Amino acid sequence: MDTRLGAAKHVSTPWALRRYRTLEEWEQRAAAIRRHILVCAGLWPLPAKTPLKAQIFGRIEREDYAVEKVFFESLPGFFVCGNLYRPLGEGPFPGLACPHGHWGRGRLENTELGSIAGRCINFARQGMVAFSYDMVGYNDSDQFVHREIGGRREALWGIGALSLQLWNSIRVVDFLASLADVDAERIGCTGASGGGTQTFLLMAVDERIKAAAPVNMVSAFMQGGCRCENQGHLRLDINNVEIASCMAPRPLLMVSCTGDWTANTPEVEFPAVHAIYGLYGARDQVSEVQIDAPHNYNQPSREAVYAFFKRHLLGGQGRVAEQPFTVEKDEDLLVFSGREKPDHALDARGVFDAVIARSEKQLATRLASARIHRFQWQTRPALANLLWVDAAPQVAVESLGFRREDGYVAEELVLGRVGHGERVRAAFFLPRGPQGKVPATLIAEAHWEGDAPSVLAQDLLQKGGAILVIAPFLTDGTEREGHDEMDPLYHTYNQATMACRVQDILTGLAYLDQPSSVRARPASGACLRGR
Repeated sequence: MDTRLGAAKHVSTPWALRRYRTLEEWEQRAAAIRRHILVCAGLWPLPAKTPLKAQIFGRIEREDYAVEKVFFESLPGFFVCGNLYRPLGEGPFPGLACPHGHWGRGRLENTELGSIAGRCINFARQGMVAFSYDMVGYNDSDQFVHREIGGRREALWGIGALSLQLWNSIRVVDFLASLADVDAERIGCTGASGGGTQTFLLMAVDERIKAAAPVNMVSAFMQGGCRCENQGHLRLDINNVEIASCMAPRPLLMVSCTGDWTANTPEVEFPAVHAIYGLYGARDQVSEVQIDAPHNYNQPSREAVYAFFKRHLLGGQGRVAEQPFTVEKDEDLLVFSGREKPDHALDARGVFDAVIARSEKQLATRLASARIHRFQWQTRPALANLLWVDAAPQVAVESLGFRREDGYVAEELVLGRVGHGERVRAAFFLPRGPQGKVPATLIAEAHWEGDAPSVLAQDLLQKGGAILVIAPFLTDGTEREGHDEMDPLYHTYNQATMACRVQDILTGLAYLDQPSSVRARPASGACLRGR
């Protein structure tokens, strides 16, 4: 059976964690993961950055810190909103990006299990500038409904909640680095739950993050259940543990708890990440702590993070006890409380159109500035990466027998890639007559029944050409149970049917291109026709 007909993977499918023997092997993998994240998010190559036009206002000074309102444009008309918590003094201080995660009140959450303002107040008191910013669709950032971002059109451009939030986080680093009181060489990131996902995605693709503490999210057993943590084809072959490992050898703290999907971190996920740090000789740069609690960013978790950043961003040592804090009133934190959004603020459709226009412009610029061969050299790997296909596979061939007919010899085949378990029904037709190099045509035939060649194939055979007919994945009436391609998270973990078919065609072309020990093979080129 074709392995692609097996059970669908999903957000809670357990992952067997890979082991890497050499630093070279891991660094090749890490580079591929970074590119894959950006390609899936529609951010490869990284788009041009437009002016932030940051507005900072509403300053409230307390005894040992200040809090301000902030909004800036991650792209024209699309706003990142939040609060800046600053130590008093000139600095420069370390800067912290603080995404909040799926708390009910977003960055305004202030409960026993999690207080975003509480941790930022304490960061500022400890001598760090902390920026707490909205996820898309929360609080001031209401240009979208969080769990309803994008459709099939947008997905084709890599646009979704994950891609928008990752771009916003990259621009948050730009914003922090632009502040006069922030040391751009000492920027960190921390968040819990969905904020943990944002943390490890950002730290994987942006090396300006010098220290990071994703909380209660790095897991081999659950990858994040919101659409903002998923993107088409993102986790076909990679998982959150490998994404987090891309932080190596920069300092990393893995915070877990006993009451969620990170319960196994000390025994499963941490050893895997620790081993990768060991390849750099940097085992002391990664640590873990587990809190006996349900899913959280509570005081014990926060205190572990305080000590971590004290060591790696402030150059200190030892435990840091959280100081009591008072959170400001909502109206003193909400950016657009008593203030209108700028007139040029886009709605959801406007943001989508702006991102697509940006991508189209980027593509046109690259086409205009590069020779076609260079453009192909740059673009083909990204396209293959996005579709998750192998353009030059090692082909596994199973012969089901030969038959001789008037004018040709036919061989029934099953093709696939070595080690992948695909089974692609195929037939190779070779015209009778002089042997040697002959032109070859691949025909991808929907509803092919494996019988006599089609009229087109017979015409090509009569002209002396060889034919390979294949039935790409699910075009022969085979059904795949338990696979719902309309599920918004399905394609994060399962290859799209169309991409499977592209792979089958590439496998067929590779078959035509390989030499044969049995008889002369077509080697003068291959034409492709789909039906």
